[in-house]
Amino acid sequence: MGPASGAELSPNLERTLGDAIMEQGRRDPQYVTEPIINQYLTELGQKLAKHSSVPLHYEVQVFGMRDRTINAFALPGGYIGINTGLMVAAESEAELASVVAHEIAHVAQRHVARGMTQSSESSHIMLASLVGALLAGLAGSADLAMGVATFGQAAAVDRQLGFSRQAEQEADRIGYHMLQGAGFDPNGMAQMFKRLMHSSRLNESPNAYATTHPLSAQRLADVENRIMSTPAQTYTQSTDFWFVQAAAAVLQAQGGSALLSVQQRLQEAVSNQSGAPKAAAYYGLAYAAKQRNDKAAAQQYLQQARQVGVESAALDSLQIDVYWAQGQTEKAWQLAKQAWAKWPNNQAIALDYVEALQKQGLLEQAIPFLEQRIQQWPQAPRFHQLLAQALDKRQQPVEAREAMAQYYILVGALSSAVDQLQQARSLSTDFYQQSKLDVQIRDLRERLERDRLLLERFKG
Repeated sequence: MGPASGAELSPNLERTLGDAIMEQGRRDPQYVTEPIINQYLTELGQKLAKHSSVPLHYEVQVFGMRDRTINAFALPGGYIGINTGLMVAAESEAELASVVAHEIAHVAQRHVARGMTQSSESSHIMLASLVGALLAGLAGSADLAMGVATFGQAAAVDRQLGFSRQAEQEADRIGYHMLQGAGFDPNGMAQMFKRLMHSSRLNESPNAYATTHPLSAQRLADVENRIMSTPAQTYTQSTDFWFVQAAAAVLQAQGGSALLSVQQRLQEAVSNQSGAPKAAAYYGLAYAAKQRNDKAAAQQYLQQARQVGVESAALDSLQIDVYWAQGQTEKAWQLAKQAWAKWPNNQAIALDYVEALQKQGLLEQAIPFLEQRIQQWPQAPRFHQLLAQALDKRQQPVEAREAMAQYYILVGALSSAVDQLQQARSLSTDFYQQSKLDVQIRDLRERLERDRLLLERFKG
């Protein structure tokens, strides 16, 4: 086979590239693992994607990056990264959704794929370097430094590619209809547009949004004209947005003077806001207090948040964590049970309940609970990982390794998945189980070889 030309960059190759980038990039310490944020972004992306007027070749997956730069980016294969800086800068859920919709539109139009095959020689050199790192990862020789480097290289390629004015206008049009179809206020797109234009004038960072998404007065005028022709209606927004924003602000600051600055802004929000934004500000203060191990302050802020009268899974999840930290085992256990009954579709609460079951020594309840959650959220890797650990504790080593293999498949670490299945095969004494494992191992090895050949082709 020869090298992959522009016409040959198929959705299959694009997804292989994206999977390989994400497998390495998840090792980056700046990759957000907070379940409250992850589930919110994932569901926001899925909600918007349902209303795309252009068919999507693959499921969109949205993830967060701990980075104060106001930016978002699309990777090959439907992966979309949202910086915490953008989450914090948005002043409404519609503003954040407008950027996610715009990025989904780039994915639907395959602008990233087109850019990769039509880009300059310098871009091709960076792409070759990126693919070389991905091939090493595919062979199982990746490490933390490579994970960080991979996301950095992918971002550099994204910046080098940029998007044409026509591509941006296409994404604006499709994103606008997505935003409107999903029930978000389209004014959010115009407001975020103005915010990004203002930020681009102040922000000299090479990673800023405007470097890859050329902003113009014409694009803003086009959006405003669409809004004027849209019939007025009432829009609602999820209270979850405010809690996700508060968590993102604290995660982004990490500590020191940056965290003190965030706490000051949250205190101002407590004084100036009401309803969900006020409760979320108290939540952010409690989150920050827990980060610095001030359990008493965390508890006080949580109590103040509850007095606002806004219910939130984020509040319950953080309260459970604080109870455990305070050694209040019975309170943590009781709230975990109550919270799961109240929030049966929340992954953070499900994880809290699993932890509570394990701490109570209820392993026989934890395993079927995890199996049910895997049915509920088949693409959420963490539940497979926890199931593997629980099965191992119950002296089921073969089943534990099968569950761990599924975890590795979901995060794209196929070599590690093969290793787990081989271990399971060597531990099994059941002929039928061994035969099933042999088939799984063979299928994964064939998939690894197909991916390797695709990447080698692209590197060429």
